[in-house]
Amino acid sequence: MNEQYARGRLAETCRLLYDRGLTVSAGGNMSLRLNEREFIITPSGRNKGLLGPEDMVLMDMRGRRLSDGRPSMEKGFHMALFKANPGTAAVIHCHPLYCTALAVKGEALRTSLTPEGVILLGEVPMIGYFTPGSKRLVEAVSMHSSHKAMLMERHGAITQGGTLEEAFNRMEELEFQARLQTLVGDAAGLPAAEVRKLSRM
Repeated sequence: MNEQYARGRLAETCRLLYDRGLTVSAGGNMSLRLNEREFIITPSGRNKGLLGPEDMVLMDMRGRRLSDGRPSMEKGFHMALFKANPGTAAVIHCHPLYCTALAVKGEALRTSLTPEGVILLGEVPMIGYFTPGSKRLVEAVSMHSSHKAMLMERHGAITQGGTLEEAFNRMEELEFQARLQTLVGDAAGLPAAEVRKLSRM
């Protein structure tokens, strides 16, 4: 993928995440793979709604910075997901309100409330709490790298996708499902047979 084009697309997606209320202030981090050796990631400590293409930081898969800027402290789990999944082109980590509320309570996200939850997200694991930016958090995320989406205790959510749009759609759906679960309480999910059927779609 062309680097300049990728920088523009990532900046657009950051603004969209911010406008949709999926991330606030300097929270979260987003990345986009350019090729098998390089990716771009959002800078550390910056408001995601105000980023431009020039603010993204170019890195290699060894974690070396190849352009100006200070990359997100969470670059480790972005690299881990890229390495584990050759088909992953984008990783999004946000602190959406309802997802984070579940993560603070340690309450599992139930994606079987609607067909879209099953199809777009599948099972969503809850990763235990580890200090942001730590090696232990990277290891914990790596252990769940086969999942499309994850929640992290007291921290927020991660989605990955084969395109930036897919990763964004999964984050938006994740927050919708978390909000829906909060509203409907212990309402029954879809029957197990239907969940299996949808999972194959």
